Amino acid sequence: MKSDEIVYYWQAIIETMMDGLMVVDRDGMIVSVNKATEAITGYSREELIGSQCTILGCDDCSARTNHLGDFTCDLFETHYGERRKCVIRKKDGALAPIMKNASLLLGKDKRVIGAVETLMDLTEIVSRDKQIARLSSILKGKDRFHGILGKSKAMQAVFDLITDAAHSDSPIIIYGESGTGKELVAAAIHKLGKRKNGPFVKVNCAALSESLFESELFGHVKGAYTGADRMRKGRFELAHGGDIFLDEIGDIPLSMQVKILRVLQEKEFERVGDSTPIKVDVRIISATHRDLNYMIRQDLFREDLFYRLNVIPIRLPPLRERREDLPLLIEHFLEENRLKTGKDISNVSPEAMERLLSYDWPGNIRELVNALEYAFVVCRTDCIEVRNLPDNIASKVKSITPAPPFMVSDEARRVLEALEQTRGRKNEAAKLLGISRQALWKKIVKLGIETSFSQKT
Repeated sequence: MKSDEIVYYWQAIIETMMDGLMVVDRDGMIVSVNKATEAITGYSREELIGSQCTILGCDDCSARTNHLGDFTCDLFETHYGERRKCVIRKKDGALAPIMKNASLLLGKDKRVIGAVETLMDLTEIVSRDKQIARLSSILKGKDRFHGILGKSKAMQAVFDLITDAAHSDSPIIIYGESGTGKELVAAAIHKLGKRKNGPFVKVNCAALSESLFESELFGHVKGAYTGADRMRKGRFELAHGGDIFLDEIGDIPLSMQVKILRVLQEKEFERVGDSTPIKVDVRIISATHRDLNYMIRQDLFREDLFYRLNVIPIRLPPLRERREDLPLLIEHFLEENRLKTGKDISNVSPEAMERLLSYDWPGNIRELVNALEYAFVVCRTDCIEVRNLPDNIASKVKSITPAPPFMVSDEARRVLEALEQTRGRKNEAAKLLGISRQALWKKIVKLGIETSFSQKT
């Protein structure tokens, strides 16, 4: 076979590959791509060639440009090939999971002249894994996702985002009011991520005094201060190879925020009393109930740290925005309290259930847990009554207004008609519909039905 035929066949093979192929020079400039790379990234060949490889915005890429404009990459520094899962940003801004293989490209004199990378699109595989994870969570516990309960659309969206975020090494921040379960979300991210076999270190930033902050996070050497009688590793060092969860990140004092920023940027720190840098490989998961944008405007939070932490934001909805989950949560915590207390309390009266479902829960799930624990303490029968609920819940009655007929579904209309026929008496309405009163309440919450007969039984 002639040499020009061999070149032709090799070009044909490269262009028909299912995986993307990209060649970069020693300065990280893209010099060649195949058709699959265009399909995976959304960029045309003309847009890619001549651009730096960082155009793809890989979340786990070691390529960088220093302040002098010099390009560096760990592959060229260590001469070790790389094989890793990462996420790239396509031309349209969408994220695409890929498996990247990178190897050095050597010239005839065995000197490094660049690198060749193959990109395998993992979108379908990740989608399948998400479905398997969802099915697995259903099998392990109905409507449960790694210890988090919820079947509402809002929570299903959160579960999907958790699954996506877990596969990235980028910083993740969880926003949510107190009591919404931010720590559970952080734990789920760790369990699902590629660092799951590494440590998961939790830090409650709100519980640390400013004087202890640096020592707790970064450790100290013997004699660093009065009482430091031995060397102590900090939380970041203990989290090496895993995840560190900084709960209530908004409570970190400004003096410490610059040190957290350094760990994010340089991936190194020094123990208190020492000047030797310690390299650390951790992913930071943070959480806050505060409005960090407001704190930035008040000069209480560094803007540069915010942008470093806010790479993958996850917002947890308050309980009042996911009312359809209330019957599920109430049932779960009733069972939990039965097992914990040994009390045979298995029912909630219609009136008590009405109060629980109509209350706004400013303290979210934590307040719901506390309310049911209180009810178990004071209840002396097998059924929780209104008098067994905390006063602020027992006396709280939500004003409910009927929805216009053209805005309700057929199922909602049947429920409303039954309530109207029985003048709001829910026991009788439930009998008309052939369901239990508790099932009727679940339908009222699920369908968003609001009726003026809320006080009738």
